[in-house]
Amino acid sequence: MTKGRLEAFSDGVIAIIITIMVLEMKVPHGDRLEDLVPLVPTFLSYVLSFIYVGIYWNNHHHMLQAATAVTGAIMWANLHLLFWLSLFPFATGWMGENHFTAAPTALYGAVLLMAAIAYLVLQQSIIRAQGHDSILKKAVGRDWKGKLSSVLYVVAILATSRATWIAQAIFVLAALIWLIPDRRIEKRLAT
Repeated sequence: MTKGRLEAFSDGVIAIIITIMVLEMKVPHGDRLEDLVPLVPTFLSYVLSFIYVGIYWNNHHHMLQAATAVTGAIMWANLHLLFWLSLFPFATGWMGENHFTAAPTALYGAVLLMAAIAYLVLQQSIIRAQGHDSILKKAVGRDWKGKLSSVLYVVAILATSRATWIAQAIFVLAALIWLIPDRRIEKRLAT
């Protein structure tokens, strides 16, 4: 399988995930702006998840650009990542519909954690396939963002038992860390 085909398949799945998330937002049965107020938690959870899916799409694209070949292990690791990303609409909807209560927020954090782990597994699969002189390995270095994100998700999951707003703040913080452009792979590919 070529990188292009793997990337096209992944792009399609990610596009479907975003589509499902937006379709989960129900139109209110009134024509006043006040009728939108009950939808605010659902909309906020959608915005957060849209940002996360966008972050994964962007980083996935860059990571595949650094890949020199696609192996069976890479294909399975990619499917593993897409599986966890495909749970975003469910976790997003449940959290938004229940106004960020503890159990849905903890599940959302668990899905974020598992997606982060799956991304790291895919990254390691690509590095392993490239060997000792891996472009990706040189580009990501110690990957402090990936490791920090996983720790933040665990802390957020644990925080839901005390106050869900803490978990939400941690989710936003982790997203903000990734929104800062990461040019490591682009720089390595340019050299």
